[in-house]
Amino acid sequence: MYRPLADELRPETLDDVCGQAHILGPGALLRRIIDSGNIPNMIFYGPSGVGKTTVANIIAKRTHRKLCRLNATTASSGDIKEIVAQLDTFLAPDGVLLYLDEIQYFNKRQQQSLLEHIENGKITLIASTTENPYFYIYNAILSRSTVFEFKPITPEAAEQAIHRAVRYMAEKTKLIPDLEPEVVGTIARSCGGDLRKAANTVELLFTASRVENGVIHITEADAAAISQKSSMRYDREGDQHFDVVSALMKSLRGSDPDAALHYLARLLEAGDLSGACRRILCSASEDIGLAYPQAMPIVKACVDTALQLGLPEGRLALAEACILLATAPKSNSVEAAIDAAIADVKAGVTGQIPRELQNVHADGTGFEREQGYLYPHNYPGHWVRQQYLPDELKDRRYYEYGDNKTEQAAKRYWDAVKTP
Repeated sequence: MYRPLADELRPETLDDVCGQAHILGPGALLRRIIDSGNIPNMIFYGPSGVGKTTVANIIAKRTHRKLCRLNATTASSGDIKEIVAQLDTFLAPDGVLLYLDEIQYFNKRQQQSLLEHIENGKITLIASTTENPYFYIYNAILSRSTVFEFKPITPEAAEQAIHRAVRYMAEKTKLIPDLEPEVVGTIARSCGGDLRKAANTVELLFTASRVENGVIHITEADAAAISQKSSMRYDREGDQHFDVVSALMKSLRGSDPDAALHYLARLLEAGDLSGACRRILCSASEDIGLAYPQAMPIVKACVDTALQLGLPEGRLALAEACILLATAPKSNSVEAAIDAAIADVKAGVTGQIPRELQNVHADGTGFEREQGYLYPHNYPGHWVRQQYLPDELKDRRYYEYGDNKTEQAAKRYWDAVKTP
């Protein structure tokens, strides 16, 4: 029966697990917990292919409890009932160690069905998820579990695993591997920290590469072709989407055009044109604002052009917008002003609109009295001192001029006009 190389190479001990020294290295917390033999409820959080299932298997071998495995993408409430039915029977006299993969796909009711048995210790839960557990896992499960984060494997650590995979395949196929110098590095960089992808790439290379006189010739070009785009970790509705768009926004705000282009490239390679457009448009008002008001119409034109052209041509318009925003002067005075105004409205601090600002069409309906509105264009500088805010807010200041050239020029202008 065929077994994928990644499964055949799955580590059997904690020392063989690659790249998780922060939780599994000597003296690290998770390692100490496993070595103690007292296994609590745990949630393993991290991307695919970084060792979550492997560590759960190692834990299972160290416990005398029956191991049950479920994948939440295919499991049902009936599967949970079947496991519960085994408790306190000769099938599971010491309880059950339940490994639940992709727990984020269980709905709230399915997660709740485990609570009673987790509470009394008859089920020890080890759940894994690729999504932020604090967003996707029921709070009652979280409060009874310890969360451990598994990090993506670094290219340096991945290279060790790739060399091991090459040695294993060489022994299995009885072939002598002849690798071009950059093959291992190409696979390590392209796997995106996912050792499963790296192992699959090695297996495919041994299947497809040219063999002569017992020597298999593996080229960098073949390695790159097989692993192309595999480094992309992206889900339009998952954590990776929000991480990438957040990084794009913060790079624009931080005036780093190179980083902004990098994260834009990630979005475009994933085909997320609309996500990129939305964040770029937002940055024009949120981070540049009145420091360079022309940024908004320019960026809007770039976004419209990109949406009309589509990909790949639309990348040029969006790159232009990103470079413009990243190198433009910055001001968040617009965001600060509107947020302060909204905070007052939400708090109920509103008050009556001054009579001189009310709609004059109400006159003649029983509320006749002099409105008293002063028309600014009848006064020098097109301005006249007049109260516009309600009495309860008459001294409130929402907008503060930014310290950039454009807003300071406006401040100087109005200071001159309003000075008696």
